[in-house]
Amino acid sequence: MVETDSRRWWALGLIASAQFMVIMDTSIIGVALPEMQKDLGFSPGGLSWVFNAYVIALGGLLLLGGRLSDLFGARRLFAAGWVITLGGSVVAALAATTWAELLGRVLQGAGAALIAPSALTLLMVLFGSRPRELTKALALYGAAAPAGGTAGVFLGGVITEWLSWPWIFWLYVPISLVAILATGRVMPTVSARRGSVDVLGAATVTAGLAVTVFAVVRAPQVGWGAFETLGPLVGGLVLLALFVVLQRVRQESLVRLGIFHTPNLGGANLAQFLLGAAWIPMWYFLNLYLQQVLGYGAFASGAALLPMTVLIVVLMVAVAPKLIAKLGSKTMIIGGLWALAAGLLWLSLARPTGTFVVDVLPASLVAALGQALAFIPSLGTAISSARPEEGGLAAGIVNTAYQVGSALGLAAMTAVGLSFGADRHDDPVVLTDGFSAAFLGASGIALAGGFLAMVTLRADKRTAEAPAEAAATR
Repeated sequence: MVETDSRRWWALGLIASAQFMVIMDTSIIGVALPEMQKDLGFSPGGLSWVFNAYVIALGGLLLLGGRLSDLFGARRLFAAGWVITLGGSVVAALAATTWAELLGRVLQGAGAALIAPSALTLLMVLFGSRPRELTKALALYGAAAPAGGTAGVFLGGVITEWLSWPWIFWLYVPISLVAILATGRVMPTVSARRGSVDVLGAATVTAGLAVTVFAVVRAPQVGWGAFETLGPLVGGLVLLALFVVLQRVRQESLVRLGIFHTPNLGGANLAQFLLGAAWIPMWYFLNLYLQQVLGYGAFASGAALLPMTVLIVVLMVAVAPKLIAKLGSKTMIIGGLWALAAGLLWLSLARPTGTFVVDVLPASLVAALGQALAFIPSLGTAISSARPEEGGLAAGIVNTAYQVGSALGLAAMTAVGLSFGADRHDDPVVLTDGFSAAFLGASGIALAGGFLAMVTLRADKRTAEAPAEAAATR
């Protein structure tokens, strides 16, 4: 274990930095895509897979990453994830063909799938026995996500304009090296557990998640009724059903299905899934509205997202822990989801002749308020409800829920937006209608999430620190 307060908070800084980098990797490439298309010869449809390859590898491998974290030790897997990220970054930076670039992105996603669950496990090891500090630690961890998303937009624009797109990936090389060296110095040692890896289960769930996400992400391009969508979608669902069957009959399963009988764990993961499904489409289409309708450049668009990001960081770090203590996790999750729904509904009223101050700023701040209020209690409940020895598994599940929800939500809202004209760049009115439809659909997801949280989560009988105290006493 880390013995001093100083080392414990340095370790938290490294954990939060890992979350920052994992999320930044999904946003930093956006501005560079046109240059990558020109240099590597991506087709217009294939270009989106520079993003999708990362997300599919991350979402598909998170459960395996969580299990490996429990079996081999979280610190070891955390370092291994950075090694793989380093290798993938080098491959992506040196790529001279489309397939080499996609391979690099898959490796980066695989590295992130080891980093994310092991980081949350290490956070619980460091702060799980200190309930008051745990909420603050989760808040800092949660705040790193929106900060990483906004920083990615900034850095992507700066690097692409002043250097070249390969430097986006070279950036990860020194960061990965520092993380690898720092892990041994500040991270606690987490004992490995005896057991084996359910190879067949890992293969079925990874393939099932990857193929399902692949089908939904590709559907807006080829059509929801096309065989190219329905075939992989059915195949992915069959693989996921086979995975569930295997987990029921195997003695050393990848996921102990009984973990979902833990009170509030399923509800908290559902909340995380729907948060991702509503929040990521909002961020994506808001960026498009700023650039394609209001005429902002990439750098100015990133600056326009700063107020929302700053509000989320302040609320998560300084306000949310106190509100959770007074109101309880369930109330916060429901209220946060509904506030997010209200902000998205407001954004759906944006005008083709709108302005940032009137059409974007107030609505985005309301949405940010909702995300900040719901994210920390749902994440904390999902992690602390599990047994201590299954911390890596619980972290893998909640990360999978959020990432898969993000990918599916973005794909579904992209399809909604396109059906209402989100690709009509020659007509600002129709283009705005398409964005509005996507905002409205995401609002419906968040609204439904609040009602589902009412049904699936138990009311708190103690303060917000109760889950952390329960984890500390098991």
